[in-house]
Amino acid sequence: MNKTVLTVIAILLVAIGVVASSALFTVYQTEQAIVMQFGKPQKVIQEPGLNFKLPFVQDVVYVDKRVLSVSTQREEVVTRDQKRLMVDSFARFRIANPLQYYQSYGNIQIAYARLETILNSQLRQNLGRQSLNNIVSGERSNLMNQIREQVNTEAKASGIDVIDVRIVRADLPKENSEKVFDRMRSQREQEAKEIRATGAEIAQRITANADKERTVLIANARKDSEILRGEGDGEKNRIFADAFGKDEDFFAFYRSMQAYRGSMSDSDTTMVLSPTSQFFKYFDRQSVTSEEDK
Repeated sequence: MNKTVLTVIAILLVAIGVVASSALFTVYQTEQAIVMQFGKPQKVIQEPGLNFKLPFVQDVVYVDKRVLSVSTQREEVVTRDQKRLMVDSFARFRIANPLQYYQSYGNIQIAYARLETILNSQLRQNLGRQSLNNIVSGERSNLMNQIREQVNTEAKASGIDVIDVRIVRADLPKENSEKVFDRMRSQREQEAKEIRATGAEIAQRITANADKERTVLIANARKDSEILRGEGDGEKNRIFADAFGKDEDFFAFYRSMQAYRGSMSDSDTTMVLSPTSQFFKYFDRQSVTSEEDK
């Protein structure tokens, strides 16, 4: 009797445990839950905690509550000025309405695919209306906000809130990059030629000015030197004139000595003169004596 009672109690406890484990479920902070009954949603639980459902009748579908991201494949976009760009982008989003999300997509993989399609479409439309300079310049931030609003408008009907849209990279195709590089190199070479030509012109102008200043300085120096030389010669002649006036014989003797030194300074010099020439009068003792007597 006691064994039978214990067995029944044990069976009841196991049954209660099974029913309780099937009836209770936990929603964590990173999750949202949809209680389903025969494939139809019954209620949505967005707050974390322990919850109850009908055992064996109702099921629970969990939906991520965190911020998620979806990236697009590299796509070629033609801008308004007919420039081709290879664009990589991504969007960050969260599931704001689990019921709408589940009814629209059913699982996250389908949601990713749908968001990627929407994002690619909006990128093509909006970037195609912009010039290349606007895309790569400071206008990109406003452009991204505009794309985010449009993507969010389409995704909101499915219970998804798009938080941000960004372009990861925007590159020119390889053949365009080579053309741009060649054009930039040609422009830089042209600028280098202009700079070198300008430098050569400036150098020539500086050289010409320096030569002109040099010529002027030399001319002025020669002018000053000639003036000084003339003044010196005049002073010399004045001194000679004063000396000649005071002692004519000494002045004649001094001039003869200068003439001797100038004519006989070179050992190779040969002079042919008459012995009675006045040039050698100071070598003639009689002439010197007669001069002294005078």
